[in-house]
Amino acid sequence: MKAIILKLYKDKYLFSVIVLFFIGLFLRLYKIYSFVTFLGDQGRDVIILKRIITFEHFPAIGPPTSIGQVYLGPFYYYFIAPWLWISNFDPIGPAIGIAIISSFSIIFSYFLLKDLFNKKTALYSVLFITFSSVIIEFSRFSWNPNLLPFFSLFYFYFIIKSQEKQHFLWYFLAGAFLSFSIQLHYLALFLGLPTLVFILIQLFKNKSNLIKIIKGLLISSFSFILFSIPLIIFDLRHNYLNLNNFIKLSQASSGLNQNIIKTIYDSFYIFSSYIFTIELNKIIIYSLFSALIIFLIFYKKSKNNIKPTLLFFLLTLIGIAIYGGQKFPHYFGVIYIYFFIIISYFFAFISNGKFSRFLIFAFFILYIYINAQGYVFLKGNGSNQINKARIIAKEIFKNISTNKFTITSLPGDYSDTTYRYFLEIWGKKPLEKDSLEKGEELFVVCEKACDPRNSAQWDIAYFAADKIEKEWNVSSVKIYKLIRN
Repeated sequence: MKAIILKLYKDKYLFSVIVLFFIGLFLRLYKIYSFVTFLGDQGRDVIILKRIITFEHFPAIGPPTSIGQVYLGPFYYYFIAPWLWISNFDPIGPAIGIAIISSFSIIFSYFLLKDLFNKKTALYSVLFITFSSVIIEFSRFSWNPNLLPFFSLFYFYFIIKSQEKQHFLWYFLAGAFLSFSIQLHYLALFLGLPTLVFILIQLFKNKSNLIKIIKGLLISSFSFILFSIPLIIFDLRHNYLNLNNFIKLSQASSGLNQNIIKTIYDSFYIFSSYIFTIELNKIIIYSLFSALIIFLIFYKKSKNNIKPTLLFFLLTLIGIAIYGGQKFPHYFGVIYIYFFIIISYFFAFISNGKFSRFLIFAFFILYIYINAQGYVFLKGNGSNQINKARIIAKEIFKNISTNKFTITSLPGDYSDTTYRYFLEIWGKKPLEKDSLEKGEELFVVCEKACDPRNSAQWDIAYFAADKIEKEWNVSSVKIYKLIRN
């Protein structure tokens, strides 16, 4: 213990990272129970996690996309399931797991980036990660894209090390983490383009290593397929349902029919607004993006990993930009840390002068202040979504008089999963949403003003109720119990 303290005392960078770790842990866990998001996606996920833990069902597919019904791989479910078990099936468990993993990734990121660059670049990057309001928001609830920034970083590290070391382990890990990243969100597929360009550059520069690189790529391919097997088998058994839906989604979502240059620059502007949490002057942001492109093209220093970082950032951003539709914060999850690295590398490069150090210090003070405006958990009380769902589920539980019942919600038909989860762990499992078996009772939770008697929603219409046996208000919703005479 004394040796560890002495080492921290001597290494100011490591000491700073440890301090940042505890700050990051606080920002990710403070009031997490009252502020955690627990909506339809989270309810669906904890039902699946519970069935994994209790050995009821082992899914071969992961969550579907919000549009297009493209299924991700099941990696996230198996990776996060132990946290639900640790929490004794309290839905807060996976959220705490995400927060803790994200916090420890601050330390992991430092060591990875110190290896790829230097201590200063690593420390500045960790400063960005620790206080970034968008990264913190991702770290405070359970959702499959939330860990993508770190898995994308790990993939980048392993692919770089595979070319430096030419060892099968690095290739194997690169393939594995590319698979994991894509299973967290399908936009990680855009990592494929910079990977291809990077490998081709390595082949051109290291012709003598041609055989080693080819063998390594085969190992990466094997690793990628190995960890993607459940999803591959699912697709083979269902006539390539996932592949066909992905092709349709790609065609429908493509932005190629637009002004591509403008689309790319506009996407970087949207990305910067998430990074800095404010909308900066467009001319400044467009100039910054142009400078990054110029730097990538003309920077000649070869024994440095900043060019691969720029390559991965810019080409992946272009892929995301070409993907049409509204750009939500999690769409950029794959490249957030790449951008932090680029800015941090520049800061490290100019940090020798006193005035430069003052400017960097002032920048981070301003950055932390602006991002802190988004720390809503530091102000007031949260919505207590888990407790709200539990209270509503208890009311339904008390009014169930048969084993054949089902639940739905209006106006959306998916948020009932949060109530379904509690009923299932309490021993009263509703019929599945897609079941053709008719229940004897139907509970409709109206989260806004609604009339279930005139709803065309499938599960309500299929039940074909002819009587409302009971209706009552609880926790800002109205519950209807419908039956058939």
